[in-house]
Amino acid sequence: MRQLDKYKLLIEKEGGMLVDAVAYVDNRIRVEDEAIDQLKNAARIPGVRKVIATPDIHIGFGVPIGSVVAIKDNIVPSAVGYDVNCGMRVITTPLFKENIDPKSLAESIRRDIPLGEGKRNVSISKEDLKIVLEKGLKGLREIIHKYERLSRVKNEEEEHNDILKTEDFGSMQGNTDAVSSRAIERGHDQLGTLGGGNHFCEIQYVQEVYDYAIAKEMGIEKNQIVIMLHSGSRGLGHQIGGDYMNLARTLTGNISPSKSLSFLPLKENSGRDYVSAMHCAANFAFVNRQIMTMFIRKNFRHYFGNIPMPIVYDVPHNIAKFENYEGENLCIHRKGATRAFPAKKMQGTVYERVGQPVLIPGSMGTASYLLIGEEKAIEALYSVCHGAGRAMSRTKAGGKVKRKDGRVIEEGAISDERFRESMEGIVLICEDKHHIKEEAPDAYKDIDVVIDIVVKSGLAKAIAKMKPLAVLKG
Repeated sequence: MRQLDKYKLLIEKEGGMLVDAVAYVDNRIRVEDEAIDQLKNAARIPGVRKVIATPDIHIGFGVPIGSVVAIKDNIVPSAVGYDVNCGMRVITTPLFKENIDPKSLAESIRRDIPLGEGKRNVSISKEDLKIVLEKGLKGLREIIHKYERLSRVKNEEEEHNDILKTEDFGSMQGNTDAVSSRAIERGHDQLGTLGGGNHFCEIQYVQEVYDYAIAKEMGIEKNQIVIMLHSGSRGLGHQIGGDYMNLARTLTGNISPSKSLSFLPLKENSGRDYVSAMHCAANFAFVNRQIMTMFIRKNFRHYFGNIPMPIVYDVPHNIAKFENYEGENLCIHRKGATRAFPAKKMQGTVYERVGQPVLIPGSMGTASYLLIGEEKAIEALYSVCHGAGRAMSRTKAGGKVKRKDGRVIEEGAISDERFRESMEGIVLICEDKHHIKEEAPDAYKDIDVVIDIVVKSGLAKAIAKMKPLAVLKG
């Protein structure tokens, strides 16, 4: 390995690697040896053209979290992951920090949005779920009138504007023939649920604005209250990911760099079916965030009347897309990585003048950022980080805790006192109090350092910085 410049590390071809790999890191970022090994393995996948790591890189399944892999003619389910279209959304308000009681609002939201793994909320028929899976946000508009709880909070003009501010307009071409009955079963009653792990809903205020003109274009101003959502495709997406990882292992495990990097040929039915199923999971995640948005608006409007609450953007960070680079149509796998298009790549959208909003959360208790893509990002396949990235494993951070009763079997690296200090002044509402330290700020890299590398590498421009007032977690 050698440093190309202050913020870019080259991992040169060796031992069957078909391409070099590049990591956007500096000496402030610790990178696990296992994550580097995973990047090297990704560079051995048949048809690979480019392998990139973002500064939030840490070990994952198959490829690291915080990686971008461009492949010709093949697709790798594990390079998307189990949580297809895990992603971010930011909702704005006309309110300011002094106008709200974060605790009351957070408690109110919790009554409408279940937190944690395995939770149920909005149940729709399997026939209507198939419409949602195949059409995404446009499908939701077709079936929403059938469900009283949703129709009470729907607003057609608002929903239309939300679609315009969602990547792919919230509707990817899905085909439920490629989705297993088990996935359908797991998804039909999980819409409107947050999930567990690192998923969250945060009530934030805009602490800093770095570019006032672009921030204004996005409806952002200093001290404003915004809501950030982080969630994915829940049990349905997990099932789809697992189904196709197993299929890939059966079909190509013996010719892949490792069993966990088994691939599916895009010219064969297996590859095409995975793309259709992945799109279904992505559509589910878009609709899931949309329904939670509707409930969040309902709760804010209970306190503040019919205030405008447009979204800034909705962006996936676990997805594979087909994009053209240097004259080749490639499958761009972004796993824990966010697309960051400059203005010229956003033509025909509401952000064609300024570029794509990039939503980067920190960790519970630390800042989140709003960026826009820059022209230079083409060298990283128009991709940047998706968050701070873990600095330690969940077990190391929180220790070993008995899930049923919370009995501590082995102490973690983060003490109760340190956790309380890191969350001082922030309202925390969580479902699993026994394991919450796994998500402590100290378990993650420094988000300010991660963003500094992205910005100084020229991949994206910082527009605003937000800090949490209340955090809802699984």
